Amino acid sequence: MLRLKRLVHLGNSTSPSFLGSRIIVHGQDKLFPLPLPLLAQWSTNRFFFDSYKIPKTEEEIKKERARITDEMQRGYFNDFSEIKQHGGKIALANKVIVPALAASKFPSFEVEYPDGGTLKLPVISNGKIANADVLPNPKASVLCLSFRAYSQEMINSWCTPFLETFSASKDVELYEVSFIDTTLLCWKPVKRLLLRSVRSSKPDGSNERQRQMGYYFGDHYYFRKELGIQNLCTGYVFLVDKFGRIRWQGSGVASKEELTSLLSCTSLLLEEK
Repeated sequence: MLRLKRLVHLGNSTSPSFLGSRIIVHGQDKLFPLPLPLLAQWSTNRFFFDSYKIPKTEEEIKKERARITDEMQRGYFNDFSEIKQHGGKIALANKVIVPALAASKFPSFEVEYPDGGTLKLPVISNGKIANADVLPNPKASVLCLSFRAYSQEMINSWCTPFLETFSASKDVELYEVSFIDTTLLCWKPVKRLLLRSVRSSKPDGSNERQRQMGYYFGDHYYFRKELGIQNLCTGYVFLVDKFGRIRWQGSGVASKEELTSLLSCTSLLLEEK
């Protein structure tokens, strides 16, 4: 996600046994040599394809068939067609905060950082003030999810004004997560190169403590199903409380009214006990 445009271009190189993979990171076009056998794992499908995880039991087979049927009903053309119609605004954002008793849990997942660290999201408060300087212990977290580089500007429309408003708060964290499901880029050697490139070109800004940039590599189908996410070309924003409950959500480019709603709901979370 953040400044990482997951666009891969395969071209010829001086050696016939290698192909070049271009990854655009922070505006810089970098070429990485990739072994030719990896092409056998290349998948242009909408979903992540792992030939090493073949369903064995009858239940697994039925589950996989249902998944394939579901995914075959949509494709990139469907996603872009929707984007043209509403500009990525899948649904209007909440106008008011969702009551705690009615809020659903955000599914847990683990992200990787460019420095090699990992973090399980959403961050749930442990109530121990002593750990505040060691681990994030926010009262409110904003999770910005991007599945395609196309949605980067949408995510920025939420992140920039949000961080400007809560830059002085130690109880608020913002996590921008880029989901990478291309088999080629999930291959460990390539993944390490990619994360290293991101680490060597840190983004500008004074809110790096609050603006956490993580990457999720691999299959995200069932994660998306839990959140009801279908269109992969738009950006998604979730406001989560300290117990991991979704109290507000939005998508696409932030409007003034929606942004006001997000800021207001975040302030309310900070006041909750």
